[in-house]
Amino acid sequence: MQTEARRIPLGPTEKYSSSDDLLVWLGKHFSEFGDIYRASIYGVDVYVVSAPEYVEHVLLRNWQNYPKGLAIKRIALLLGNGLMVSKGDLWKRQRRMIQPAFNRASLAELTGMITAANQRLLDKWLYAAQTRRTINVTRDVSQTILEIVLLSIFGDDYEQVAPRFRLVSEEAARDLEFAHVFNSLGATIVEIAARRRLQNRTARDFLGMLMEARDRDSGNGMSDAQLTREIMTLIVAGHETTASTLNWTWYLLARHPQVQTKLSAELSREHTAYPRMVIDEALRLYPPGWLMTRRAIRDDHIGEYFVPAGTEIYISPYYIQRHPHLWEAPDVFNPDRFDAATPIDTDPLAFLPFSIGPRNCIGEHLARMEMEIHLITIAGRLTMRRLESNEPAMAAGVNLLSARDFMMQAELIESA
Repeated sequence: MQTEARRIPLGPTEKYSSSDDLLVWLGKHFSEFGDIYRASIYGVDVYVVSAPEYVEHVLLRNWQNYPKGLAIKRIALLLGNGLMVSKGDLWKRQRRMIQPAFNRASLAELTGMITAANQRLLDKWLYAAQTRRTINVTRDVSQTILEIVLLSIFGDDYEQVAPRFRLVSEEAARDLEFAHVFNSLGATIVEIAARRRLQNRTARDFLGMLMEARDRDSGNGMSDAQLTREIMTLIVAGHETTASTLNWTWYLLARHPQVQTKLSAELSREHTAYPRMVIDEALRLYPPGWLMTRRAIRDDHIGEYFVPAGTEIYISPYYIQRHPHLWEAPDVFNPDRFDAATPIDTDPLAFLPFSIGPRNCIGEHLARMEMEIHLITIAGRLTMRRLESNEPAMAAGVNLLSARDFMMQAELIESA
């Protein structure tokens, strides 16, 4: 019999099989066992939690007891010990050194470049609308976001690196083969950094700012190896999360023409909040980071339940943000729920697409700026009509992607 101090949550007796879709498997048992349940996943004891108070404990109140879990090893194979993967003192030092590159003043300098890249995409889509050509929205958005990411990182060296990093948008798999090819591109970063030093050239792009960053305690900069790891992290994380969200945004808009109509009308006004509301609702329904994992270092309690050291904690924003007790009509696409004039009547921690706490996404403001500029540039000129009516399949890997590209027909807005 369990004592009160050692109470373990209930859960499925079946173990997760790698042949199952993990997103679907977690959802099935969430429906059966509720906001916390114990499961065996990849041979490890896991607590799957979906209540805001449990999330707050793990990610905010006692976050130091819960570093990133075993799932991060898959990302480590791709990115090495960069900011997304690192722990402890290394993470703290790197976070302090990188943070200034993401302040509002630095990001504001990117506005013109981001707008220009999206204008080029708009011109392409306008031509497609005029000639009735089908648009591969998934591919085109991915390529545009990669262009923006590489320009923001490499600046004037963009033309040299762009052909080498094209595989980031062209290859969807994030397997060992991709990791091997991608890791070989680290030499490009070292090469560009060395040439800049030789030429005594500084730059205001992300590479330049990270080359100049110094640890506040030692005064040392990053080694070339660490600089490479951080730049590779920025490329992958900065590209896939933003591209995925915009891909799902266009799917949702195409499925809800009344929202497209309202968006285009709102864009005729200045300083409208509606693009942000549309993006927030897309992030709620299809959060790119659909699963966060942590691992308990020491024994703990989450609510009334005992957490033995070594237990993995799975937190899925996908299910929290569709929780029927936290959201009204949780599966309905309704951007108006994010209207600041009518605050959401739910727990603030029921919406965490960029995580929360000390390890929240460092690039959130940049990603939001990119997505808003994208919609502002394009959605006032074009609407999209999806060419298939079936429900799209999801590919829940590192990020939540569509299993197939979205093929659409762009249509000119008559008043535009």
